[in-house]
Amino acid sequence: MAPVDPSKKPIVWILGGPGSGKGTQCEKIIAKYGFTHLSTGDLLRAEVKSGSERAKCLTSIMERGELVPNDLVLDLLKEAIIAHAPTAKGFLVDGYPREKSQGIAFEKTIAPVTVIIYFEASSETLTKRLLGRAASSGRADDNEATIKLRLKTFLDNNEQVLAQYPDKLKRINAETSVDEIFGEVQKILDPIVEKAKAASQ
Repeated sequence: MAPVDPSKKPIVWILGGPGSGKGTQCEKIIAKYGFTHLSTGDLLRAEVKSGSERAKCLTSIMERGELVPNDLVLDLLKEAIIAHAPTAKGFLVDGYPREKSQGIAFEKTIAPVTVIIYFEASSETLTKRLLGRAASSGRADDNEATIKLRLKTFLDNNEQVLAQYPDKLKRINAETSVDEIFGEVQKILDPIVEKAKAASQ
């Protein structure tokens, strides 16, 4: 039994490279549609702070600089979705799945995704934006060599994720203005939200 019915509460995966502006768009989507925002990074940080048994395990994984196992991330996502299911209007899953197997596991364990919005920008644009951000934030991991490596890793894995969902994937050009991009987002989400409202009545 799926913890949530996606025909009534749409599940939207938000994907885009570092610097693609998906954080800004997520804020606008939440403001307009009232979706529940789930970022795996936020869920992991909250879990670590909780001091649970699982938190100890997570802390030691992160201290070793290793990636958190997918089943652990999936558990956190599933628990968050179940917790919010009674009140949520829909779910915005941000920055997940990062690789092909994660997408398959999510749909098997939680529910089928309704739509995938991918904010597409060239490596040149993303590099330029991240370098601009580095200049203002002084983040150590935002130098050009590191940025290029992060982008390459993201793009290689992301192509495999996207290739699995030709019917559900919507690409948006993320090189235009914030408002133009959100205009495209609304064209995708408005009909989905209307349909979900009708299904819930």
